Amino acid sequence: MIGFGAELIGALVVGVILLVTHRFHGLGVLFDDQGTAGDGSYLPVFLVAAIIGFHQYYGFEACGDVAEEVAHPGKVIPKAMRRTIHVGGAAATFTCLTLLLAAVDYRAVISGEDTDPVVRVLFAALGEADARVVMAVVLISFLSCAIGLRAAAGRLIYSYARDEMVIGHRLLRKLSPSRAVPEYAPLLAAVVPALIAVGSLISPDALTKIVSFAILGIYAAFQMVVLAALRARVKGWFPSGEYRLGRRGLLVNVGALAYGLFAVVNISLPRTPDVPWYDNWIVLLSGGVVVAVGLVYMFTTHHCGRSDAPSGSAGPD
Repeated sequence: MIGFGAELIGALVVGVILLVTHRFHGLGVLFDDQGTAGDGSYLPVFLVAAIIGFHQYYGFEACGDVAEEVAHPGKVIPKAMRRTIHVGGAAATFTCLTLLLAAVDYRAVISGEDTDPVVRVLFAALGEADARVVMAVVLISFLSCAIGLRAAAGRLIYSYARDEMVIGHRLLRKLSPSRAVPEYAPLLAAVVPALIAVGSLISPDALTKIVSFAILGIYAAFQMVVLAALRARVKGWFPSGEYRLGRRGLLVNVGALAYGLFAVVNISLPRTPDVPWYDNWIVLLSGGVVVAVGLVYMFTTHHCGRSDAPSGSAGPD
């Protein structure tokens, strides 16, 4: 809650300050391509710009990872996801808009001359002392996000281990009697990202690649569920849970699949022809490696499908 409050209040306060005291452009710049299209089509530039939306509306699925710890999850979790999208997405959009209007020289940002425009804007608008306070608030928000995602990942690992669907399930499903939380699953959820973070030091722009790969992975995972739901609907399945979309279900399902596939393709597109091919295709290659390892794991360990947990209304009879 501290992290959520820091993120929301910080975004609103800083955004209002930038709009009132440090705005150099009007809303018309949203429709100005700044000459980035050159003599060609603006579509490639638009596709790159669209990626910011994938970064803004990301992470809401973590609400579902703690569903077992919530009373009436069938009603509470969908509501939490919608609020995360509405509130978090609106705050992120507002922050991006105010930063965009507060940037002085777009040409310097586009060309790469201004390598850190966000920090530059904050220091210019707030001064060094206040800007560092804002950065501390941002750090609290990021830390809370990391803790929340680690907790969600740990619970997800535990749920698979409890149903004997992963290697090492006997260890990963152990619970701490005194704290009533998994003992080793959260540790695994912390160690793996830490190793990835250390490994990222070999590349100067590794952070962008890691975030892009993470978003690709989560959107690809989403589409597995969305596609399965669409297939079930076409075959006559009608949801029977506490949360239902009614007549809008099929339309929302098709729209979600189209949006998700667009996100996957857009994130995977190569955009740096001056680097080696493997670096240019790193996001898609990383996704391919994960899929390949997953398939090998599924067909060699025989953990997949071992669970006898009830499936509810997951598909037609």
